[in-house]
Amino acid sequence: GSLAAGLVLALAACAARASEITFELPDNAKQCFYEEIAQGTKCTLEFQVITGGHYDVDCRLEGPNGAVLYKEMKKQYDSFTFTASRNGTYKFCFSNEFSTFTHKTVYFDFQVGEDPPLFPSENRVTALTQMESACVSIHEALKSVIDYQTHFRLREAQGRSRAEDLNTRVAYWSIGEAIILLVVSVGQVFLLKSFFSDKRTTTTRVGS
Repeated sequence: GSLAAGLVLALAACAARASEITFELPDNAKQCFYEEIAQGTKCTLEFQVITGGHYDVDCRLEGPNGAVLYKEMKKQYDSFTFTASRNGTYKFCFSNEFSTFTHKTVYFDFQVGEDPPLFPSENRVTALTQMESACVSIHEALKSVIDYQTHFRLREAQGRSRAEDLNTRVAYWSIGEAIILLVVSVGQVFLLKSFFSDKRTTTTRVGS
């Protein structure tokens, strides 16, 4: 818990920062993260449950004064954007306390602030050149590509987890069917054997 929170706080020196973490959330467990945010900073919290149970988790976001900014129960995924109303430490927690035995894997992306422009407009006397404009367009397109890759990677991990779970269930069901067939076959053999055994006994009695 403290290691993951430390990873979030280690990025506090950047003007605009983003924290992407995938972590394990055991059953009956709660994991909280803390971020120092300045007033007026725009932030976005996005999360998704990758594996475990019904792929749901409780999420709660609190401001420095303890005010609840966001609270959702048993969500598979969601995104929430807010602007910090005051300076201080903001806390967001993921809870799996409602689950008694299901282990979860949770991914979240917490973005704080806006990305600085590639070519700041201050101290400029001319507009962006064609090359600079092309660089800005490419930069924005690359950010979109990164976002799409992240979502596809999460979908792939979720699909793989479901496929493995289904494969395990099919394997157990097949083993169960094989055991049932074996038991039924052995039972039928003994049942037929008992029929013939009773017939031989009855014939002997009549002959005597």
